[in-house]
Amino acid sequence: MTVKNPSYRKIIHIDMDAFYASVEQRDNPAYRGKPIAVGGSPQGRGGVVATASYEARKFGVRSAMPSKKALELCPDVIFVGPRFEVYKAVSTQIRNIFERYTDLIEPLSLDEAFLDVTEDKQQIGSAIDIAKAIKQAIRNELQLTASAGVSINKFIAKIASDMNKPDGLTFIGPSRIQSFIDDLGVEKFFGVGKVTAEKMKRMGLHTGADLKKLSEPELVRHFGKAGKFYYNIVRGIDERQVQPHRETKSISAEDTFAYDLKDLDEMHDAVDTLSQIVYERVRRHGLKGRTVTLKIKFHDFKQITRSQSFPQPFADLETIRTTGRKLLGSTDLEEKRIRLLGIGVSNFEGQVETSDGQLRIEY
Repeated sequence: MTVKNPSYRKIIHIDMDAFYASVEQRDNPAYRGKPIAVGGSPQGRGGVVATASYEARKFGVRSAMPSKKALELCPDVIFVGPRFEVYKAVSTQIRNIFERYTDLIEPLSLDEAFLDVTEDKQQIGSAIDIAKAIKQAIRNELQLTASAGVSINKFIAKIASDMNKPDGLTFIGPSRIQSFIDDLGVEKFFGVGKVTAEKMKRMGLHTGADLKKLSEPELVRHFGKAGKFYYNIVRGIDERQVQPHRETKSISAEDTFAYDLKDLDEMHDAVDTLSQIVYERVRRHGLKGRTVTLKIKFHDFKQITRSQSFPQPFADLETIRTTGRKLLGSTDLEEKRIRLLGIGVSNFEGQVETSDGQLRIEY
């Protein structure tokens, strides 16, 4: 007989499928079955894709991709202007469905959230059955689909929700967790970006099992503070609780370049692209910020940040873009090459201003 471990939590991660694009296809029959991209520009003259429909994704069109690239990959793609007020309204309807089952809900954005259903309101007991019920309610009431990951912690549940998209439901129970992580490619670990994944692979670390061979001090030596997180996560340990009142402290985007930038025009183009991505994310969260931060990592790995704050909150692309360029222009770049640039917005309306100037990764 299997003995239940009372300490196991029941965590569900719900992720809407191509959310903005799916809402547009739902509301406009002419878009159904067609490759559409929300955001961007039909002429490919700037702007980035916020979300692509699954029909467009088959051609390689992805979120945060420049319009020009999307057009190259899929000449028939239909660009649709975003309707953020509509997406926010639908997100509220989704949240209302969640609240039928638990009050422990941690939204990550308009289209995804963690739910702790260890003690569910309807006393269903099974997290899998609750996830099925939520998915069915979203389908019946909103004519949309969602994918769900179910496990005992947030890390595994989030990865699981992405495994069988669209309209998937993946359960990874305690007995499967270690083998699942052992086989997981390092690039699949959230918090491991492209550059870190490449570094790991150069070290011969390709999977969770490879990472588990290193001690905690070794991981910290190679990857800094994140090494402690990796040490725990490859052993299936994630004690982070679902936080119903979680606030978004900052929203940012950054890019490490294939070659070090020396040309100012290339730097400006990078700032413009990153500003567009951050703008879309700020709009998606329905937030207004007061501070723009520029992050620069030079070819010698020296890293600096520059910030500017405003008396009134903002949520427009022009403020983010022009401030990013201004902060870049105020930095001594003579004889220096840039390996990475990042743009962030923080100190959101209704929050107390912080002074650490740190850019945080948005998962």
